[in-house]
Amino acid sequence: MTRFIKNVILFVIAVVVIALAVTNRHTVSLSLNPFDPQDPRLTIPDIPLFWVMFASLCVGVVVGGLGAWAKQGRWRKEARVKRREADKWHKEADQLRDMQASAQPASGVKGLAGPDTRSAA
Repeated sequence: MTRFIKNVILFVIAVVVIALAVTNRHTVSLSLNPFDPQDPRLTIPDIPLFWVMFASLCVGVVVGGLGAWAKQGRWRKEARVKRREADKWHKEADQLRDMQASAQPASGVKGLAGPDTRSAA
């Protein structure tokens, strides 16, 4: 069901994107110098308007993703610390298991030896 909903949403987005591309296909000049818009060195002539819109949308997505990634740095650091601590404790548990296995008697009898049958009197 979620796959169907996802496909419907993607279809609607595709229709909107195609409609934007068709209605905004006229060419514009993109000036990257806000102080002198007539400067030919920093002007991109005859670029379709929908390319400008989609490029700005993509730049916004990338900047937003980088911002979210930077904000979550604290949680990634905490996860690394917890992972190292868990690895340390797992390694210690394995060492204790190995020590216990090597300390057991070879006779297959588990536990402590029974008391002597001698009496104190």
